[in-house]
Amino acid sequence: MAPWHHCLLYLLIKSLSGTPSNSPGESRKPWDTAPVAPGEVVETAGGVCKYPQQRLSWWQAQESCELRFGHLALGPPDGVLALRLRDQVWIGQSDALLRRPPQRRARTMVALVFGEKTADRAAWVRTPLPELGELTACAHVQWDTASPDTATLFSLAVPALANALQLRAFAERGGAVRAALVVRGHHAPFLPAFRADGRWHHLCATWEQRGGSWALFADGRRRSGARGLGAGHPVPPGGVLVLGQDQDSLGGGFSVRDAFSGNLTDFHLWARALNPAQLRRARTCAPPPSGLLFRWDPDALDVAPSLLPTVRVRLLCPVPSEECPTWDPGLGTEGSESCLQQHLFLCCYRTETYRQLQDAQSWPGQDVIRRVNALANATVLPPDPLSEVHGALSLAEASHFLGILERVLAKEVAPLGPAVLLAVMHFLKRVAALGAGEPQLLTGPWEQLGQDVLSVASLVLEEQLANTWLSVSKVVGGPMSLVASVHHLAPLLSTILTSERSQMHIQYRHAGPATRPHLIPGLEVRSLRLREASTGGYTFTMPDGHPEGPGHIHMPAGEVRRLLRKGLSGVTMIHSWFTSSVFQHTVEGPGLEPQAPDSSEEAGRMQRFLSTQVGSAIISSDVWDAGGEVNIAVTFHLKHQAQAFPQKLVEPICAFWNFSSSPDTGGSWATTGCSVAALYQDSTACFCNHSTNFAVLLQVYDIQRGPEEESLLRTLSFVGCGVSFCALATTFVLFLAAGVPKSERVTVHKNLTFSLASAEVILMASDWAKANKVACVAVTAAMHLLFLVAFSWMLVEGLLLWSKVVAVSMRTGPRMRLYYATGWGVPVGIVALTLAMSPHDYVAAGHCWLNVHTDTIWAFVGPVLFVLTANTCILVRVVLVTLSSARRRARMLSPQPRLQQQIRIQLWATVKPVLVLLPVLGLTWLVGILVHLSPAWAYVAVGLNSFQGPYIFLVYAAYNGEVRGALRRMTEKNATEATTALAVAGAGGPAHGSAHGPGPSAANALSFQTRSSPAGRASSPRPSGPWAVAQDSPMALVPPRRHVAVRGTPSLRIPTTFSSIAEPERPAVELTAFKTSGASRLWEQESGSSASVLK
Repeated sequence: MAPWHHCLLYLLIKSLSGTPSNSPGESRKPWDTAPVAPGEVVETAGGVCKYPQQRLSWWQAQESCELRFGHLALGPPDGVLALRLRDQVWIGQSDALLRRPPQRRARTMVALVFGEKTADRAAWVRTPLPELGELTACAHVQWDTASPDTATLFSLAVPALANALQLRAFAERGGAVRAALVVRGHHAPFLPAFRADGRWHHLCATWEQRGGSWALFADGRRRSGARGLGAGHPVPPGGVLVLGQDQDSLGGGFSVRDAFSGNLTDFHLWARALNPAQLRRARTCAPPPSGLLFRWDPDALDVAPSLLPTVRVRLLCPVPSEECPTWDPGLGTEGSESCLQQHLFLCCYRTETYRQLQDAQSWPGQDVIRRVNALANATVLPPDPLSEVHGALSLAEASHFLGILERVLAKEVAPLGPAVLLAVMHFLKRVAALGAGEPQLLTGPWEQLGQDVLSVASLVLEEQLANTWLSVSKVVGGPMSLVASVHHLAPLLSTILTSERSQMHIQYRHAGPATRPHLIPGLEVRSLRLREASTGGYTFTMPDGHPEGPGHIHMPAGEVRRLLRKGLSGVTMIHSWFTSSVFQHTVEGPGLEPQAPDSSEEAGRMQRFLSTQVGSAIISSDVWDAGGEVNIAVTFHLKHQAQAFPQKLVEPICAFWNFSSSPDTGGSWATTGCSVAALYQDSTACFCNHSTNFAVLLQVYDIQRGPEEESLLRTLSFVGCGVSFCALATTFVLFLAAGVPKSERVTVHKNLTFSLASAEVILMASDWAKANKVACVAVTAAMHLLFLVAFSWMLVEGLLLWSKVVAVSMRTGPRMRLYYATGWGVPVGIVALTLAMSPHDYVAAGHCWLNVHTDTIWAFVGPVLFVLTANTCILVRVVLVTLSSARRRARMLSPQPRLQQQIRIQLWATVKPVLVLLPVLGLTWLVGILVHLSPAWAYVAVGLNSFQGPYIFLVYAAYNGEVRGALRRMTEKNATEATTALAVAGAGGPAHGSAHGPGPSAANALSFQTRSSPAGRASSPRPSGPWAVAQDSPMALVPPRRHVAVRGTPSLRIPTTFSSIAEPERPAVELTAFKTSGASRLWEQESGSSASVLK
């Protein structure tokens, strides 16, 4: 057969059998694809995954991937990779607490060492014991297998009963430790509990009065149990509990024969019988707090001198039965297994990150790596960050290698390359993982290890390395990954604390060349007795900080009392801080949304968001108890460098580093649960409802207004407020002096003009109150109140308009009391409540107004937005009613109106109420929402709100029919009185008057009396238009005779006004009368009578 026949046959077979089907219904044969080889790298849709082919627990697998700057696969493998897997693999979780291994796996305890049997070694529990109808007692014990005699682990004696409660046991040589429970003198049988192997074991005993049920648990499993032990009778109160001895009398009567031999720690006593799940939790060094009578605390014991000094041991407490996610390639489904199971796993990367790691060997800095490895005679810094590191790192080796690394880095003059940073971070991750070991007494240079870690951290956080950190930020997440390493190492350093040494403070100050800034990273670990801090809380102060100012973090007293209620007596406080300026150059802030909009098309006229930068030191706070990490709320106060951004708008925000938000980079900044408590000129106080690493971030915006423009805006605002005040004050005086007839509408107008005028005059004077704090608070409260009153009366204007136009209600009386409660009562309540709740955060820094950086500003913005929303809805409804009325009137006057005429009528019916009602309803203030978009909107807002006062004066005073009528009546009355006085003074007597008839003066006086007669007003017909002015007499609706003589048309003059916006058949009240001297052209077209137009 020819060679090309062989090739063709091979390709045919390959095409038929080499590509497996992806159909879900088809089975996947093992021979479809080759299995993944150890160390093979496979490309997937989401990036690149490497297959180490190691079987580890979930925690160990996650740690192994992080050492290689990767992470566990975050979901089921896709494509060809899923087909090539044969065994179950671990998968990761991007937003779960599983990303942080449970540090409670290794716990440090104070243990009592009883040693050989003696009669003088015992520990008395000082806690008074109540009557016990049920109980549970647990302890970690290390039994002395060399002593075969029966020993008493603990005993409880009461005045009338020495053997009220005991737990006794003995060890069989090469067998098991047999234990028995004694209740009220009744002895249970000795049954095997755990192996006599000389190791630590967790032993628990439970008992219930009802039925006498008892059980023994060892290492989380039930070993024995029965009923009928001391049934029906509780353990009497007032007993004495002793550890390590059998009491033949109350609190004494010890004997060598019954003494305990071995080590004991972690003893707890509950006043209830725990269930198996709760007992397993107690085994994990996290005892359930409910019903807990005594929590292990050597300071709560009276320890015999022969038992001193106590020793500290590290117990390997098993983690709770947590389950971690897995992927089963055989079933093609996700599942879960105990996190301690051993499974294969995949380490995955983004494609770009993996390529960077592959190229790391060619990056500058390899000479430093070679020098460190040569001095250490070992591979301390791997040249290839993706390479495997064989062999565990011991404590002594870690301390020795850190010393070498510090000396080499300190001598380097040139900036370190990215390869060195990656290698250093790789090594520090290995150091931070030193905690997983066998139980042992904690000895060794732990403090020196912490000092060396901080020294190396200081050297790689120098400002000259900012660009280097930026180049590897996609790989390691920037310098916060170094903070995370210190964060994980800190709990190990707490193991060296003792009762004599309750605190450890490590601080490294690098006194390098003058060109290098002094960097001050530091770490403090402290044992805190909660009762000592239950009154004032606990405050940690950074170097150069102040406990009541910038540079501190505080755990409130309320949080301390909450921990006390949980049964805790003491905790370990861990604080670290970093002040390097490197953090400011490398923050990208994923998830931190800018507070000002930004888009390319508006970039030239908006406040553009520029960046988010760390503006303060990094400070962390962690709280640990015997069961693990405890979450608490904290407040912190840090300085920030806002002055480093001149001519920029800087907005401080409180943030924390979220380790689990971005697995590719080790975390990111987030703001959930954190808020600004107080904002100062160069510092910010924050509150967070959890504890972790904190900082103040600065969001930087580019602003378009310079100092000159700001000065111009302030001048225009001042002038506009002055003009508006003059107009409003004139309007108010006219309402009072002109004798305008009283009505609901006039009363509402008076209150609105008074409150708005008062608010604006105080606003103009607010700049003079900034120097005095008390005066500034008073001015702020006054402006807050008066502006709220003004807006409340704007809402009343809308409600009144609704009742007259939409609801058509003409009722008066009790409704005004509701209006006054809304206009004055509600604002007073809001201001009083705000001052009571936020007296310290009420006034903003730098000017006399509400603090916009706290929730106080919502005491003004919230009501204003509500009023504007309500009035907008009312205006829309009124416009609809006006349009409906205009259409009906047009059909009545002209059955077939022209289209142009219809459009003109409806347009005028729409524009007229909007023009009239916009200022009185306050809708011009809506423009204020757009001020932050562009400086142009600021000028528009200043102009519209400055014109609000003059517009109210024009529409509701100068051209108002009622006001003008009142002024005309007042003028005519004054003129009549003067004419009458002259006529009486110049008259010759009654005969003269009767001979010639009434003169012009008398006629005018008579005419005025007729027009102003109360009887005339009472009998006058109702105006034909619902928004027309009710004149003083029927004569008021008839044009003067000289007009009739000129025009020859005695038709009625019907005044047209801007407020004629209701239907003709609906009764309504006029809001404003914009009267002219003659009838309008619009009325001429609507009436169809051109002869009635008076010019």
